[in-house]
Amino acid sequence: MAEQRRLALWLPVGLGLGIAWYFRLRCEPGVPELLAWAGIAVLGLGWIAWRPFALAPRVLGGGAATVAVGFLAAFWATHRQPPLPDLPARATIVTGRVVAVALLPADGPSVRRLDLAGAVLDDPLDSGMPPLRRILRVRLRADDPLVPVPGMMVRVRALLRPPAPPSWPGGPDRQRRAYFDGTAGSGTALGRAQTLGPVPGASSLEGLRERISARIVRVLPGAVGGVATAVLTGSAVGMAQADRDAFADAGLAHLLAVAGLHLGIVMGVSVAAARLLLACSERATLYWPCRSIAAFAGLAAGIVYVVLTGAHLPALRSLTMAALVVLAIVTGRRALSLRGLAVGAILLLLTGPADLLEAPLQMSLAAVMALAAGAEVTRPLMARLTEQPGWWRRVLHHVAHLAQASLLAGGATVPVVMAHFGTLQPWFVLANLLAVPLMALCVLPLGLLSLFLMPWGVESVALVPMGWGIGWILDLARMVSGWPAARLAVPAMPGWGLAMWVLGLCWLCLWMGRWRWWGVSLMVLGMAAPFLIVRPDLLLSPDGRTVAVRDGAVLRVGPHPGSERLVEDDWHQALALPIVPLAGSAACQDGLCLLDRGRVALRLRGAPPVRCAGLELLITLAPDDAGCPGVRRLDTLETWKNGAQAVFLHPAGPVVLSDRSWRGTRPWVLALGQHGVPVLPMAQRE
Repeated sequence: MAEQRRLALWLPVGLGLGIAWYFRLRCEPGVPELLAWAGIAVLGLGWIAWRPFALAPRVLGGGAATVAVGFLAAFWATHRQPPLPDLPARATIVTGRVVAVALLPADGPSVRRLDLAGAVLDDPLDSGMPPLRRILRVRLRADDPLVPVPGMMVRVRALLRPPAPPSWPGGPDRQRRAYFDGTAGSGTALGRAQTLGPVPGASSLEGLRERISARIVRVLPGAVGGVATAVLTGSAVGMAQADRDAFADAGLAHLLAVAGLHLGIVMGVSVAAARLLLACSERATLYWPCRSIAAFAGLAAGIVYVVLTGAHLPALRSLTMAALVVLAIVTGRRALSLRGLAVGAILLLLTGPADLLEAPLQMSLAAVMALAAGAEVTRPLMARLTEQPGWWRRVLHHVAHLAQASLLAGGATVPVVMAHFGTLQPWFVLANLLAVPLMALCVLPLGLLSLFLMPWGVESVALVPMGWGIGWILDLARMVSGWPAARLAVPAMPGWGLAMWVLGLCWLCLWMGRWRWWGVSLMVLGMAAPFLIVRPDLLLSPDGRTVAVRDGAVLRVGPHPGSERLVEDDWHQALALPIVPLAGSAACQDGLCLLDRGRVALRLRGAPPVRCAGLELLITLAPDDAGCPGVRRLDTLETWKNGAQAVFLHPAGPVVLSDRSWRGTRPWVLALGQHGVPVLPMAQRE
């Protein structure tokens, strides 16, 4: 009976399976498929309505219905989006309204990136075109004196480009991400931007954020001020790249990104302060609902903090979960519970199905589920720490809670980090056990106090000790990042491996009996997945200009290593191999490489002609290559049609996999040549 009560916890799992099913398709479902899924949902819900207390309808009917609803929700979310436009592959003049300004880290002065809405391309071929229905992101020049603010109309000459396709079949799909993020593409300004019309005044929020950053840096210069600015304003531009790398290598990068951890600390401190103030009044203590008032005060502080730090999507998701926690407190429910997590997950999946494929939502749900399940198991043990009086017991209780949160949340998200970032930080547990309590007990509480003291000009009273705590965290990050094997590169995890881990984690956390431990086997299989699949032996970039050959423990790239940094970084992450020049390979002579016992040839520009005898596959980067009759050929024309190519050298012969065969024809997959839907002008009325 206890297990049957937990069946509702599997509703978001069913939704997630339906969403994943939709996104794994190679082509869009037609009307018959949609009607079939709708029929499954109706029949499943009807079966439950007919026999609501029977186990079979609840398990089979409810499971089928939730999977169908997830599939239909993903389809609906996909076709609500406007298509990706066809951006010109040449310099053009862009006119649009600034909706957001972002500071990007750079070696010299900070570079500003503008998000332009309603952008119009001033080009003879695009004359009279309607405004773009998506956001266009343009990176300004470093020497541009313009100080952009939201609402400003700007005009700039820029070189535009569509979202980049995957660098290898199965690689990160930036086109899908841009499709659901509402962006059309990006661009780089070739000249200085000009303003059109009246210049609006800077928004009070932007001005407030800049004033706070200036005051922080004045008291805490250098790397310490950069961390303080990151946690209080959401901008880590002031940090040096070496310090950001140290945080990443130590497994502490999440401390720099405002998300659930920071919001939980801010709301916890606010709730404690509100309870303390209410306790100072005898009347409030006796007659007022102090617990509910403090919970609402914490939620209000969380809303202000999220808005102040830029209202980024991960923080907004965390705020949604926090609102559900407050609702549970007000209604007398348990604050951190799996049922509350299930409700929040259902809301997030139905409102943004595509977010299921991205790292932030996966990490958030896995971490909170591990925390909630761990709290259920360890609640009696934690209660023993406060059974007897003593201030040290309460301190130990809070420290134990923070340590447990670091261990559970960090362990649950390790495979997600491996899948999306290709890295593993073995020392992350130890680093988080020390850094997270410092952040929760010292850095953020003093940071909040400094914000309250800034109107009186005495913020240094709180910022100076806050800087001490940040300095300890910085020293810890630098020390741990210097340890042996601090950051290990791991091969890309296949989608089924991550799915095995998530399903095993759900099985372990959502059930109560001994059979919950069966999920550990799925989790072990998911962790081993990167080392069980076959890796490609050759890779050809999406534009057909760069090739990589797997040669033992290195990845040889040519003809010009470093010419396509984004593609090479993706290849390095996928194969976890260091990149070296192709010219040093023993199989290559004068730009001609013979592989797999002469069955595969790789010809670079200027290389001698290849002999066709015994050849099964020719990969050529030379435009004048005539090829070999009857031999399959991979060149720039093939990548123009089908995207990046991966070659597997099997004993039976080479096997070629293209990006288009992997992704299929989906709304976010651009047409041949990476062209979107033309933005045509309206027809002139006769």
